[in-house]
Amino acid sequence: MARYTGPKSKIARKFREPIFGPDKALEKKNYPPGQHGVNKKRAKQSEYAVQLQEKQKAKYTYGILEKQFAKIFDKAARSHGITGEVLLQLIESRLDNVVYRLGISPSRRAARQLVSHAHITVNGDVVNVPSYTLKPGDVIAVREKSKALEVVVNSVAGSVNKYPWLDFDKSAMSGKFINRPERSQIPENIKEQLIVELYSK
Repeated sequence: MARYTGPKSKIARKFREPIFGPDKALEKKNYPPGQHGVNKKRAKQSEYAVQLQEKQKAKYTYGILEKQFAKIFDKAARSHGITGEVLLQLIESRLDNVVYRLGISPSRRAARQLVSHAHITVNGDVVNVPSYTLKPGDVIAVREKSKALEVVVNSVAGSVNKYPWLDFDKSAMSGKFINRPERSQIPENIKEQLIVELYSK
């Protein structure tokens, strides 16, 4: 499955945000990468550049490539509700993201690997498609024979059920997708309206 596998710290520095999680390189060098580093004078960004950067940030944060992101936006645009909010709700409903949010894996990248390697079930059936869209009421669990995996055990041990749209039972390694989150419940610093404006051009 195609996905971004390049340097994470460089991307985090580009957006000046720890979009892949805690990053020591970003803490030490909280300025964009490049030959002249912190001393480089940067021209004022155009409206289009600001909008494009916001879309890129969302793509890197959730680990979604361009074509897939465009499809999700198209679906959001055709749905009822505020397009930007629906866009984030659809992304948050992806199986790989929910596995990460439940605390079954330490990162979205690791969650994607767990799903694609058939370690995760939805309503009792193995689902190995990271982009699978969950519906309210769906039950997500670690496959019985995968519960002893070190990465899963360590992640679950340190997890905290902090998202009101999800319910997780640590002992059973099973969680429930209660409903799609409200925009105010999604912690990511993404200005979704800029993405809507970009696609509306």
